[in-house]
Amino acid sequence: MYEQLEQIAHTEFADIVVGTRSMSRRSDTTVKLRLLIRDGSYIDIRVNPTGQRYSYHWEHRAQEGKIHRHDNAPDHPEIATYPKHYHNQTEENVEESHIPDDTPSALRFFLTFVRDHLTPHYP
Repeated sequence: MYEQLEQIAHTEFADIVVGTRSMSRRSDTTVKLRLLIRDGSYIDIRVNPTGQRYSYHWEHRAQEGKIHRHDNAPDHPEIATYPKHYHNQTEENVEESHIPDDTPSALRFFLTFVRDHLTPHYP
C-alpha cells in the first residue's frame, strides 16, 4: 500500500513533494510514509494493512506554528463524523472530517489541501 501512495505523491504532486522516506520497524515492515514538502515541512501517513485505520498528518509547526491531521482514532465521539475527525491547525481544534474512505483518494484529497495552502506562498 505504501508503495502506491509514494507513487501518487511523486507523480501527481511533484510540485510540492520533494522527497519521501519509508519508516520501518526492525521487521522491515513499513509503518509510516513521510513525505518531504518543498517548504521544509513534512507529512506523515500511517495506514493499517486493511486501510481501516489511518492518519494523515501535516507537520508545519516550524514553518507556521500549525498542524493539520485527518485521522480516525476513536477519541472524539462528540464529532458528527466520528470516528473520522480533523485537527485544524492545532491538536485541540477538532472538527468534522470529510476525507474520502479509500486510501488513494484520501491521499489525493490531503495533498490537494496542502498544495492549495502552499500555492499563495510558493506559486
